[in-house]
Amino acid sequence: MFEVRVPPYEEPAAPCPAVSPAQQAEALSYFKARSVAATLEQGLVLGADTVVAYRGRVFGKPADAADARRILQTLAGTTHEVITGIALVDAATGRRRIGHDVTRVTMKAMTPAELQAYLASGRWQGKAGAYGIQDHDDAFIERIAGSFSNVVGLPMELLARMLDEFGRTSVDAADRAETAPDRAAEEPGTRWIADRKRPDPP
Repeated sequence: MFEVRVPPYEEPAAPCPAVSPAQQAEALSYFKARSVAATLEQGLVLGADTVVAYRGRVFGKPADAADARRILQTLAGTTHEVITGIALVDAATGRRRIGHDVTRVTMKAMTPAELQAYLASGRWQGKAGAYGIQDHDDAFIERIAGSFSNVVGLPMELLARMLDEFGRTSVDAADRAETAPDRAAEEPGTRWIADRKRPDPP
């Protein structure tokens, strides 16, 4: 059983150029988890944060529709990296585990009409890189190399390994997470769905 909580932590408005995208994702996931753990006497707290990296630039969640347009125009037709940092913090002991996963995503070019339709849908809101791979049946995604669940926002394979280190298990092992074909031979994670961020606007 788990409970979703909005972390009492204010995310930076812009990426920090002094750290790598992976370091940023790990740091933000830990700050989120730690801020929630500080309000509890016991329990294992999971925090996560996803960023998109392309040619040295880091893209988080767009501020508005104009920002989403700029991000999508940059990423469309490219292969970029989706990086999710996750942190587990034991509220009672302060014990922690922090890690990240990286998936390479090749996105198709978008026509002006397709871009406008996606912006009008509002599905870019609250999503790193201004898109959610699960939202539009992969219409703009040509190929992924790595964990599919990492692109959705919670790398299940990594989470399963980290939970094992805590002597915990997520859900029945028969309920497997989806992975990309070129990673299918790796140890699968379990499908354990939890909203790690603020709910998307209706």
